[in-house]
Amino acid sequence: MINVTVRKKKITDGKYSLYLDYYPAIINPTTGKESRREFLKLKIYANPKSEIEKAHNKETIEFAELIRSKRLIQLRDKEYGFKENVNFNFNFLAFYDVIVDRSLNNGSYNNYLSWKASRNYLSACFGSNLTTNQLSLLHVKKYREFLLNANNLRTNKGKLAVNTASSYFKKFIRVLKEAYKENLTISNLALHAEYIKEEETHREYLTEEELSVLWKSDIKHDVIKHMAFFSTLTGLRFVDIKNLSWDKVYKDKHQGYYIQLKEKKTGNSFNHPISETAHNLLELQPTKTGKIFVGIKYSQIVRPLKKWIEDSGINKKISFHNFRHSYATLQLANGTDIYTVSKLLGHKNVSTTQIYTKVMDKNKIEAANRINLDLDGLS
Repeated sequence: MINVTVRKKKITDGKYSLYLDYYPAIINPTTGKESRREFLKLKIYANPKSEIEKAHNKETIEFAELIRSKRLIQLRDKEYGFKENVNFNFNFLAFYDVIVDRSLNNGSYNNYLSWKASRNYLSACFGSNLTTNQLSLLHVKKYREFLLNANNLRTNKGKLAVNTASSYFKKFIRVLKEAYKENLTISNLALHAEYIKEEETHREYLTEEELSVLWKSDIKHDVIKHMAFFSTLTGLRFVDIKNLSWDKVYKDKHQGYYIQLKEKKTGNSFNHPISETAHNLLELQPTKTGKIFVGIKYSQIVRPLKKWIEDSGINKKISFHNFRHSYATLQLANGTDIYTVSKLLGHKNVSTTQIYTKVMDKNKIEAANRINLDLDGLS
């Protein structure tokens, strides 16, 4: 008789990775080969110290056991020729926590905080006892309305910004999709969700003249300057630059310098071309093996970067991500077509890139300068 057991494997950072152990082996639907293991992308602390870590372990193990039960019923039903009929009732906030923790493993810390905030607003709306069997389209609509009218829970001042509400609601919909995928909900409620439309925002960028001034300006930590300008020259996000290692930097006579990146969702690798100037920035770093930029976290760059901008006399609100915006805007300004820019930025849809065309609309600029009047020597 088929049996399924939750087991753990020790990994880095003092954690265990949870997986399912099948006996006898099953056929992996992806590879078509026999396998005894199915890794769940769930992690627990090896030695939980705080109450938060202990609660995380408890909820994650419960969820792993839920998946184990589902897999066991599915396999035994298949073994005896029965139709699959699995229906679980699970605390939806506990499941949400699992997805939030996955975001920490798969993205930046800021992205994790955004996921966590989305979960906290859901708890503020419905409490902590909402179950998957209770979930209905009414809950989806109510949470949408709640976000549009809620006060900022962090500052307790003023309403939540529309774009922030939109971001939190999108994450909620993602969790609904995952819940349906795991058979935790009977229907796919995400199909009927009405997204919160984002308001158009101005994407601030730095001009070539401002960048020249910045490069000549002093900063407390040169590594921040180098990372910022590497983003300007490549369009890469902070997390990609932070994780970049020397073994992913290449050069050949056909492509010149390029770095190899990996898509998080698909795992597929692709080449991202970089200029010689960008490569020279890498050469300025003291490292020669392993990670190129070491000993720097996003939280450590915020204040020094802000002071650097202010000391340079640039009157713009600039975060690290604005250097990526500068790359996109200056590429378009210098004649690169939008489809190429979209690929370089890693956008899945050109529509995402089109916001930069509003910042640098060459047709409008040309049109504004077509009317020339002789106004007593002003023109």
